[in-house]
Amino acid sequence: MAEQTAHPATGQIRDDTPTGPAEGPRAAGTGGARRSDSAVVRDALGVGVAVGLSGFAFGVTSAGAGLTLLQTCALSLLVFTGASQFALVGALAGGGNPFTAAAGAFFLGTRNAFYGLRLSQLLALPGFAKPFAAQWVIDETTAVALAQPDRRSARLGFTATGLTLYVLWNLTTLLGALGAEALGDTAAWGLDAAGPAVFLALLAPMLKTTTERATAGIAVLLGLGLLPVLPAGVPVLVSALAAPAVLWFRGRRARKEETVR
Repeated sequence: MAEQTAHPATGQIRDDTPTGPAEGPRAAGTGGARRSDSAVVRDALGVGVAVGLSGFAFGVTSAGAGLTLLQTCALSLLVFTGASQFALVGALAGGGNPFTAAAGAFFLGTRNAFYGLRLSQLLALPGFAKPFAAQWVIDETTAVALAQPDRRSARLGFTATGLTLYVLWNLTTLLGALGAEALGDTAAWGLDAAGPAVFLALLAPMLKTTTERATAGIAVLLGLGLLPVLPAGVPVLVSALAAPAVLWFRGRRARKEETVR
């Protein structure tokens, strides 16, 4: 609200309406108030701990698929993307060809390249840091970084989430693989289902639109329908055709609606 007062010396009326921001500092280009570092770190730790503990399931599943302790830990250290890791060991466990299993895991991991394009603009990291940061470009770090109102908070959220998740994921992978070796036959304990269960738990919250749900549904039908007739690992590759099929159908439907109008 505008405030007007009389100058004590001249008696002239002056406008005392504040011209600057009435609240705290604003994030450039976002219009949102800057969050405290403790709030950003708290959210990052929550995500990192919750997902990082799932590495135990991967360690168990990988050991059950026949991978050695070294191979299991190397996957978490070097690949570090849960969906691709579960897809790889799942295909190998089903007797799939290693090249086919690797191809399926690769296609699942390509989404991280698109995340990297967005995060590169948002974080604007120096050149020497980008190769190291690229290792942490996954679903969770991207989500936390994009949720922040300014660049400083985004960098902090990305770093805290990536560090927490990387350390916990690799630690629990090691513990899961060692535990599986101690248990012996993981299938007898029902632990062979841990991998697919965690994979679905990570995937489900991402399906927010009708198009995404339709794509996931068609992919599931293709994968399950072709599972008895195709070699292990191949149904995963075929199910990837669900995305272009849904996009083609949507484009055709949109063109028909435009023609009617």
